Amino acid sequence: MSQKIWINLPVKDVVKSTTFFNEIGFHGENVGNERAQFVIGQTMILLFPDASFEKFTGAKTADTSHSAEVIFSIGADSREEVDAFIQKVEFAGGTIFGKPGETDGWMYGAGFADLDGHRWNLLYMDESKMPKR
Repeated sequence: MSQKIWINLPVKDVVKSTTFFNEIGFHGENVGNERAQFVIGQTMILLFPDASFEKFTGAKTADTSHSAEVIFSIGADSREEVDAFIQKVEFAGGTIFGKPGETDGWMYGAGFADLDGHRWNLLYMDESKMPKR
């Protein structure tokens, strides 16, 4: 089985969302006027206008102002990377719903929503402090 993952996200404005993701460091490009694509590691993120997304999924998009459909987690290499990334998100117009902080003495992360309310978190895990089983 292939280890690649494609995440398809509905967005209100492909151009604005492309700008947002480029500003926070997800380098990608518009593909025509109807979608954009970004690559993070082995994961491809594709942005589609709401109507196109609804057409190929056969379902209405989630109202992210009232509910969360999923949270995408991205690994970070350090606490400093988490802090710098979250600053980029704020500057680019994203919403921070979880300020950078430590959990359980070995995880450090933060949560944000993109322009369309999709939820993401960035997480640094200090495996040397991870509890042993």
